[in-house]
Amino acid sequence: MIRILAVLAAFAFVSPALAQQKLPANLDKDNAIVIDTTKGRVIVKLNTDIAPKHAERIKQLARDGYYDNVPFHRVIEGFMAQTGDGKNFDGTGGSKYPNLAAEFTATPFKRGTVGMARSSSPDSANSQFFICFGDAAFLNNKYTVVGEVVSGMDVVDRMKRGEPVANPDKMTKVQVASDIK
Repeated sequence: MIRILAVLAAFAFVSPALAQQKLPANLDKDNAIVIDTTKGRVIVKLNTDIAPKHAERIKQLARDGYYDNVPFHRVIEGFMAQTGDGKNFDGTGGSKYPNLAAEFTATPFKRGTVGMARSSSPDSANSQFFICFGDAAFLNNKYTVVGEVVSGMDVVDRMKRGEPVANPDKMTKVQVASDIK
């Protein structure tokens, strides 16, 4: 009887981990990133058709391990959750790579849209990105849309809020989906 209970307990702990490993059907794994966070898993389909340089940068930084243990430093209720500063962890840093030229399109910013953060210069995106909680049409044609969340918006919704965030949630590991073994 004790062995049966031990096996059932083991399955209870393993089941969520196995479920988290599942990727959506028809996902182009070469052009998607898997973001494991302190709140759960978020899967982003990268828009290589409209933002090829930005999508490549995110994949490059994921492969470099740059995004691992990086906080969501700016999370504004009703707007977005921002992360990606693997240098200073507070939104003031970027990667060792040069800034990217803007790849603006008419693609709308809406719930689940992933955009590249930048300074006032349109050509200053580097490593930071944000995930929209809802419609943000005022960003259309002004920021690069690099992807969209295809799984895990419920995880993003649970992120701690703040600007800056006290004891922020983090991206614990970010991987290109095709690299996951």
